[in-house]
Amino acid sequence: MAEAVASREASLPNASNGDIHSTKPSVTVTKPIPYTFDLGNLLVNDANPLPPNPSQSHLSATARDCAQALINQLLTTCPITSSSDGVLMTLPPPTTPLPREKPLPAGKEPTKWEKFAAKKGIKDKKKEGKLVFDEETQEWVPKWGYKGRNKEGEQDWIVEVDEKKERRNGEADEGGVRGKGRRERKEKVRRDERKQRANERRGRKKEGV
Repeated sequence: MAEAVASREASLPNASNGDIHSTKPSVTVTKPIPYTFDLGNLLVNDANPLPPNPSQSHLSATARDCAQALINQLLTTCPITSSSDGVLMTLPPPTTPLPREKPLPAGKEPTKWEKFAAKKGIKDKKKEGKLVFDEETQEWVPKWGYKGRNKEGEQDWIVEVDEKKERRNGEADEGGVRGKGRRERKEKVRRDERKQRANERRGRKKEGV
């Protein structure tokens, strides 16, 4: 019985001699041809050739060495910071261009006005502020909307009437004069909306929708 126990103990690896730890791969990886890295894409390139018919264990060992080398490179070159969210590592910008999954989107078809402006050399006006200075009241007033400059004259207590219409109708068309600006603004809005819808329909037809 004592001899069986002794032979069993002799067959076990001796931890004090480092037999257990010697089975673990080393974290230091050296290759005849050095690795190249693209840390922004978490990519490592191994140019070392493989044998003609590599075994699965050889492929696994090669992949393990690549992963270990990538981890070593990340830990030694990338800045690591600690925050309330945890430990963060900042990667450098990628250097390897990757192909797109889908083709580039087609350019937007220019509208009728954009084509006309390009043909005539008309450039877009710079965007100005929403306020203009009223010389009469010496105040800044909005260009459009409530109390806008485009409604100037609609609230005047006296307006000029068309003498020809007055003689023809027999009375002054005061209401028509006061509401003329409002009607013109509404008509302009409706006209712009019609043009916008026409441009959208024209664009959908060209896209084949």
